Amino acid sequence: MAKRVALLGIQHESNTFIDRRTTLGDFLNGHWLMGEDIRKEYKHAHHEIGGMIESLDEKGIEAVCVMYAEATPGGIIESEAFDHLLRVMMTELEKALPVDGCLVVPHGAAVSEGFPDMDGRWLSALRERLGGDTPIVGTLDPHANVSELMAVSTNALIAYATNPHIDQRETGRKAADLLARILDKEINPSQALIQTPVAIALEQQYTSAYPCNVLYRLAAQTAGLEGILSVSVLLGFPYADVREMGSAFIVIADNAPELAIEEGEKLKAALIRLREDCSGKKTAIGEILPSLAERQRPVLLLDMGDNIGGGAPGDSVYLLQAIESFGKYKCCMIVFDPDAVAIAAAHTINDQFELAFGNVSAEPGGDKYVSRVRLLKKADGKFSELTAKHGGQVNYDMGSIVIVETDKGNVVMLGSLRVPPFSLQQLLAFGIDPAAFDVMVAKGVNAPIAAYAPACPTIIQVNTPGVTQADMTLFNYSNRRRPLHPFENIL
Repeated sequence: MAKRVALLGIQHESNTFIDRRTTLGDFLNGHWLMGEDIRKEYKHAHHEIGGMIESLDEKGIEAVCVMYAEATPGGIIESEAFDHLLRVMMTELEKALPVDGCLVVPHGAAVSEGFPDMDGRWLSALRERLGGDTPIVGTLDPHANVSELMAVSTNALIAYATNPHIDQRETGRKAADLLARILDKEINPSQALIQTPVAIALEQQYTSAYPCNVLYRLAAQTAGLEGILSVSVLLGFPYADVREMGSAFIVIADNAPELAIEEGEKLKAALIRLREDCSGKKTAIGEILPSLAERQRPVLLLDMGDNIGGGAPGDSVYLLQAIESFGKYKCCMIVFDPDAVAIAAAHTINDQFELAFGNVSAEPGGDKYVSRVRLLKKADGKFSELTAKHGGQVNYDMGSIVIVETDKGNVVMLGSLRVPPFSLQQLLAFGIDPAAFDVMVAKGVNAPIAAYAPACPTIIQVNTPGVTQADMTLFNYSNRRRPLHPFENIL
């Protein structure tokens, strides 16, 4: 009889510095799938679930798809929302039992009102139900703030090795392959979580560049050692005021806990040596605009302070205001503002009218930007991405959208649902060609690079204001561990 493996997950990256809570409706507007709908959505996707299903199918192991829920990064998850998600997950799991093993898909940086370590909470509930003899293996986003509870509740956790995350499907395969080896009693994983006294700024978390490329090269060398099954670099998520906030490593050895800890401590020491290079440049827009004339265009400006992938609202027009005041470049950006969409959509194409949209300050509920605009397009904001891009999703939905041109000649797409800029199809599907602009603005730090790099030869991270501002030391933390670089001297 074929072995049976349950597949389930709850994913959210929670920014605790945002007042607005993440609700059950946010999950419903994200990706919430049950049973075989999970397979239909992700079988061919560049997502870890697709890799898990592919690996299990190849091995003749039955993938029992239970539940997967994901919401766009945002504020802390409401208690009622998490309670409902967990209750549905456990109810659906009961229907699937018995199983020989379990594949899990947490993010690793989820926070709920009742449980700051939300991923640890649901993983431990899963372990309690399945018992100690049923192996649980999963994947993590490298922006996870990993807790001891997450580690002890699972047999093995493997993080994606790229940021932007373009290896998710491959990571899902690795997790499923490892689980299959456990089920065949080929290996007995010893998992060690090594937390460090360093928090890497999001600005410096581009894995192809220094200093991250050094860490990943060392991790790859460690993974090649005899007895080592997996090595993961956890870059961490600095916008969560939780005890686990900071960078870490997970080393998994074959029945050798001392080896896993020893090698993990070596990686920790390497990160400590690199700590001064992990804080970023924090370049202001005033330094950038005068130099753009010498840059190859279109230039991609990454709006770090309004990073939707880090939970920000996606409504800042700080960069648009600066570019329009500078007056030399034509730009395009996407702004979340459902009220402005409704107002603009009441007009007909080519109508010219005054429109207030976005937020010109870093504070919630700040003043809107007012411009005379011309309506270019109204549309249903659904689009698809079929290639490997950050996040691994296939189907996206911005709700109703409008595209307007300001009186300064800049183009703004206004959306009704927050969608991070992980796919260039977000523009191309609606007739926007980046080549027609001097400047493209994307609300992110590193994630949009995978989508925009083919169209934008110059990429610049901009230190903008907002709830994901580049300098983490400006946030007021109450719960993070201490000492922690860059907040304190750790030596």
